[in-house]
Amino acid sequence: MTIEDHDKIPEDAEKEEELLILPPPQGVYLLPLTRRPFFPGMAAPVMIEQGPFYEVLKMVASSSSKYLGLVLTREEQVDIYKLKPKDVYKVGVLARILRIVPAGEGGAQVVLNMEQRFTAGRITKKEGLLFAPITPYREGSEKVDEQLKAYSINIITTIRELLKLNPLFKEELQVFLGHSDFTEPGKLADFAVALTTASREELQEVLETFNLQDRIDKALMLLRKELDLTKLQNTIHQKIEATISKSQKEYFLREQLRTIKKELGIEKEDKQVDIEKFEGRLEKREVPADVLDVIHEELDKLQTLEVMSAEYSVCRNYLDWLTIVPWGIFSEESRSLSQAQKVLEEDHYGLKDIKERILEFISVGKLTGGVKGSIIGLVGPPGVGKTSIGKSIARALNRQFYRFSVGGMRDEVEIKGHRRTYIGSMPGKLIQALKYCQTMNPVIMLDEVDKMGSSYQGDPASALLEVLDPEQNREFLDHYLDVRCDLSNVLFIVTANVLDTIPEPLKDRMEILRLSGYVLEEKVQIAKRYLIPRNRKAMGIKATQVSFSDKALEALINGYARESGVRSLENYIKKILRKVAMKLVKGLVAKKPSKSRPHKALINLDALEEYVGKPIFTSDRFYESTPVGVATGLAWTSLGGATLYIETNRTSADTTAMKLTGQVGNVMKESADIAWSYLHSHLRSYAPGRSFFKKSHVHVHIPEGATPKDGPSAGITMVCALLSLLLDQPVMPDLGMTGELTLTGRILGIGGLKEKLIAAKRSDLKVLIFPKENQRDYDELPAYLKEGITVHFVEHFDEVFHIAFEHE
Repeated sequence: MTIEDHDKIPEDAEKEEELLILPPPQGVYLLPLTRRPFFPGMAAPVMIEQGPFYEVLKMVASSSSKYLGLVLTREEQVDIYKLKPKDVYKVGVLARILRIVPAGEGGAQVVLNMEQRFTAGRITKKEGLLFAPITPYREGSEKVDEQLKAYSINIITTIRELLKLNPLFKEELQVFLGHSDFTEPGKLADFAVALTTASREELQEVLETFNLQDRIDKALMLLRKELDLTKLQNTIHQKIEATISKSQKEYFLREQLRTIKKELGIEKEDKQVDIEKFEGRLEKREVPADVLDVIHEELDKLQTLEVMSAEYSVCRNYLDWLTIVPWGIFSEESRSLSQAQKVLEEDHYGLKDIKERILEFISVGKLTGGVKGSIIGLVGPPGVGKTSIGKSIARALNRQFYRFSVGGMRDEVEIKGHRRTYIGSMPGKLIQALKYCQTMNPVIMLDEVDKMGSSYQGDPASALLEVLDPEQNREFLDHYLDVRCDLSNVLFIVTANVLDTIPEPLKDRMEILRLSGYVLEEKVQIAKRYLIPRNRKAMGIKATQVSFSDKALEALINGYARESGVRSLENYIKKILRKVAMKLVKGLVAKKPSKSRPHKALINLDALEEYVGKPIFTSDRFYESTPVGVATGLAWTSLGGATLYIETNRTSADTTAMKLTGQVGNVMKESADIAWSYLHSHLRSYAPGRSFFKKSHVHVHIPEGATPKDGPSAGITMVCALLSLLLDQPVMPDLGMTGELTLTGRILGIGGLKEKLIAAKRSDLKVLIFPKENQRDYDELPAYLKEGITVHFVEHFDEVFHIAFEHE
């Protein structure tokens, strides 16, 4: 059962004749209220559901007194069927039943007239409901003095202010005037409190205040709080209303302006504007016939749709993409070899083989009418200029350039687009590239192709197979456009750090060009020609205010930035220039010549540590003179070349065994086993009269231990280290070697020869041993890389033995 109180009473309840208040009975049933208490002088309907309360109400209504008590529960959220005497307040209001009107589902609406306050005596349970004797309180026993009159006038004034702000109070005031008189301060106070939205506890406090002076004082305070709250609500409402009114006014004015423009022919409907825009684009393009049929079909469909419909938006977006693709628009290529060579020389230093290959592309394009069906793969360590070379190629060919990274891409829709059934669908990156470049023959760079991922959503590497195949990409099908698009005129450039993670089918479609990195001389020239001027201008420093010496640049490269590329070198140059800029701002470097302050910040060997701190690298060499049991190898990594030391020692044991450490991979473990077996089987050739590590445990270690290592090219180095330990003789000083060894002693070719040669020069190795198969790679290297190094090309380990151990 629920009990609800209503502010508005039926009209016929107001017509009830006012009966004389009879003395209350010795006891009355108590009807609990949960929301807020009633006050004397009010008439209100109460909804009663079928149940114990309804039965008691019918019984009371049939009695002569027709009285019951209304009391407020102490807690708002309670079960009124399980109330205990302590769960209700003692002070309530005595109500007389005027009428019971049956309602649906067996309940009724009871119209009550609130008569007097009362104080309940001992509350008990009777027929399951609360029952108690009461002591009524009659109004009018106190004398009305001037102070009470002043309070009454103040309350009336406040009510009038409330009426101006909230017309809803007007109806309640009329009800009150029909039942009461403003000359009675007690009733006026009760009415004023009933108008407010005060809490149930505050209202109960007023109900329990029998002293008229205290009651009217509390009533006025609650009424003033209600007035302040109403004023605040009214202010908020006015602000919102002003904003809405302004927006509505602007909307109506825009609609009127649009209507006037349409009548005068100045402006057209949105649909017509869209259609004319699409048709205007088609006039500037040579659209294939099959695509044109789709566009016309969609235009016819668009004309039948309502502008406000969701399908109109989908159709419009589809047409927008279909017509914005630059069908038949091509950039005019530059086929001048001299111009292309000039651009490449301006942008990059060195990279002779790369530049020659690009000039070959341009030469073929000049003979055939354009560079078509070409996919160039640039592979090299970070910072060697793969991305900037792509931009230079586009500039040399006078083509538009678009780059996007596929590193970490896991969804094929990034390449081939979403299907139009999805919300927010759009074409793939290749169609977006055509839109951005507005030409069908741009240079598109796919960066970091070796770092693509795959997931349950698809494999983007497989999606690229169609894109990078000259025989297939002339009919590339994007899922969103759903029409064939010719990508055969696009020059694709793919960049990667390593080739191992690129799928073989994808690798087969590229022409691989390797960027091995730069040696010291090249880095010095790159710093002087490109890095220093570019960053100096970016930081607002003039050429006359800073100067780098060649020795300082060489020390910076050798001691701080040894990687294959120039990214770290550029970061250090930025760091130096920032410190120079701070000195300029502080006045430590004069902007004009002066005797007291230097005119230019000179970056030389002595000043280098001041700007960048102590060197990070001192030497790649672990040993100035190679000890017994150690051989120097050469390794290739994704960051370039590096020297690799093979260290060995022996300890006495009951058996002969070998242990390998240094976080080596499976291939390198097999190389160590091959080296062990080969030396054991050819012991008489290289160490006659000696036993093979009899009763010794041999430990082979490859520093640095935290760096993973793998590959077969350390085979001959491992044999030399073991042989040095066995003979108790060091290998030739300043000797480095690389090569894969077989069980028969044959030496196979290796990869990354240029990187390994650069690492050898950096470590100041004078003599190198390379496989005979790599001589053709060595011959193609520039002369300055070969200066100061003696290279031996070998086919069998016998030749290595003679170089390494018979050098005296």
